[in-house]
Amino acid sequence: MERNLTLVVCGILLVSTCIAFSTLYLNRSFNNTESLPSISNKNSDMIRKPRSLHWNTEYENYNSVCRTVGCKKAAATVIGNMDRSVDPCDDFYQFACGNFKEDSVINYEQKSPYTRSEKSIRRKLLMIVMERIKPNEQKPLKMAKLLYKSCMNEEKIKNEDLGAIKELFKSLGGWPVIEGEEWDDTEFTWMECMYNLRMFGVSVNYFFSFNVDVDLINSTRRIIELDQASLGFKHEYLLNGISDKYVNAYYNYMIDIAEMFGAYRPWAIEELRESLEFEIELAKISLSEKERQDETKLYHPMKISDLQQHFPSIPWQEYMNTILNPLTIQQDDIIIVTSPKYLWDLETLLSSTSKRIQANYVFWRVTLDSIQYLTEELREKKLNFYLMIFKKNTDLVYDTLVKPRWEECLDNTYLYFKPAIMSTYIRKFFNENDKKSILEMVKRIKVEKYKLLSSVDWLDDETRKNAIDKVRLMIDHIAYPDELLDDSKLNAFYENLEIDNEYGYFTSMLNVGKFQTDFTFSLLRQPVNKSNWVFHSDLAVVNSFNILEENSIDIPVGILQDIFFSSDRPQFMNYGAIGTIIGHEINHSFDTIGITYDKHGDLVNWWSEEAKNRYLEILTCILNQYKNYTAHEVGLKLNGNNTQDEDIADNGGYKEAYNAYNVWTEQHGVEQRLPGLQEYTPQQMFWMSAANVMCSEYSPERLKYIINNDSHSPNRFRIIGSFSNLEEFSKDFQCMPGSYMNPVKKCQIW
Repeated sequence: MERNLTLVVCGILLVSTCIAFSTLYLNRSFNNTESLPSISNKNSDMIRKPRSLHWNTEYENYNSVCRTVGCKKAAATVIGNMDRSVDPCDDFYQFACGNFKEDSVINYEQKSPYTRSEKSIRRKLLMIVMERIKPNEQKPLKMAKLLYKSCMNEEKIKNEDLGAIKELFKSLGGWPVIEGEEWDDTEFTWMECMYNLRMFGVSVNYFFSFNVDVDLINSTRRIIELDQASLGFKHEYLLNGISDKYVNAYYNYMIDIAEMFGAYRPWAIEELRESLEFEIELAKISLSEKERQDETKLYHPMKISDLQQHFPSIPWQEYMNTILNPLTIQQDDIIIVTSPKYLWDLETLLSSTSKRIQANYVFWRVTLDSIQYLTEELREKKLNFYLMIFKKNTDLVYDTLVKPRWEECLDNTYLYFKPAIMSTYIRKFFNENDKKSILEMVKRIKVEKYKLLSSVDWLDDETRKNAIDKVRLMIDHIAYPDELLDDSKLNAFYENLEIDNEYGYFTSMLNVGKFQTDFTFSLLRQPVNKSNWVFHSDLAVVNSFNILEENSIDIPVGILQDIFFSSDRPQFMNYGAIGTIIGHEINHSFDTIGITYDKHGDLVNWWSEEAKNRYLEILTCILNQYKNYTAHEVGLKLNGNNTQDEDIADNGGYKEAYNAYNVWTEQHGVEQRLPGLQEYTPQQMFWMSAANVMCSEYSPERLKYIINNDSHSPNRFRIIGSFSNLEEFSKDFQCMPGSYMNPVKKCQIW
């Protein structure tokens, strides 16, 4: 008996010892989060776990938690952003993003994961263009480096002063306000001036815009488009006349710049007033931005012979052949005129305007467009003007002016050398296998779109079939075009461009401007290739696109990084981040603008009237939902009319990406959880990942600007609005019906 008792006691001690060691091991394992931020809260006992949590012992082991670098980084981000004191059913954005913090936000900025990634990309691009030119450097990259170098060489720009642009002006007959009484109007015609500007690489769109673009009605061909002129100042301001304080500031800016070019100020005051009055008249005969929203109303096909008959004062065939040289057009060729009335009014305006006024206006516009390539003194004058006009609170000022010199030079270099720079970027910083992973994800999300289109009861059979075909034929531009890695193609593309170490910055910019225009015009007679690698090389952007004219989506390499995607973490993080962005872009094909383009990218009506009416009825629900949200920080309600297309894309994108992830899970099994976040299911983590992409900080000025002007709702309401419409979200977090995140009335199109 004693022996048996001894055995029992020993057994109990042995089991106890095993349990103790096991507990110690598990504690050490689950606490081994290395770089993860610690979670401390004075009221930690009051922190509420999500309602849907059902702790399962199968996760209480080391192997159930992902330990890769990517997983630890993802967990650190999620934990660092979230506010666990908030019930996810009360305010999911605050729950997921309540502790998102950035450095100080100045008065025109927004901080978010997007801005973080943009900074990361810019550092990498800067490394590329600043590298020493190698002896065997490929010509395209060498020219990019030379352009950046010439932009950064402010000493050379200062020493050259305005010599290059003044020499250009002299070759064109001179700027009247500078030449004074010596200017000879017999040597000037506005058409001859446009011909010469085109030859030098300067814009010719100062009286009317001339472009070659894809035909809206037939996206398999390109066509010439005649449009109203580009203006030097905002259209709506110019309409107020010269007495308007902003227009008057523009007028004084013109005078100051002309004087810096050598004009006698009293003459500049008189002559540039006439030039401004001419620009105001151009604004008066131009359509407003609102009037231009319906593209079908801007589509007026016309033969050259008919154009000549209706507007006889301009020799149209001669003009176009000179601008397009070496291409030629014939009398029976068809072009698109966006506003015939504008051309009629322009003829009248030109006939009543002296050559001197016309010339002063043209040279002012060339100067205005060139200031960013000239001396620091001129750029400073431009900066002060725009800061005064726009009060430092819009993208316009920050993105074009308030930035260090290196950043401005990098932007201009990238603008003209995207293919060359991105070819190097991809080779240095991107894993080809990631492209394959994203392509698979796109296919899965498209399948979910098919399912939703097939299941909604308000689409008639014909419209449904066309909608499914539109998704089926959608072109996917993912990461980068393969041609970017073909040096022979890059060299051939840049063959006709020359940038030399001896060139000044202004001269180099004229060369690249002419090169770009030559390339655009050369496409007129060529068949449209909707996968043209040149047009899909703008990849250093943390953004994504739906190109309606191509029926394509573009998910560039710039957004396939950081919080958006990593192959070294669970798919619930990737589907919640880049997956929802992919879904968003697919759904733009079915927003109020997207439904006007068919499966080929043509602007045609392919919806039945009944389906369109039902669609608009359902859309009213979303419109009213977002209109009722208030940004209490600034006391403004959202403008649902401005944001409805983005709201549509958000709502559909989240749902389809979520469904696609669940199908992936069925095929691959339940994934490991993130360290420090083991209590959250993969489905819950999907929503947390999706919200983390939207974590943001806005300055009050920036938030007001977004509400009043942006096509996107503030990020907080993009999350709350979309998630509260999705039953899948409420189910995963077991939100009670009637709670903030689970309203009884939901708005769903798909």
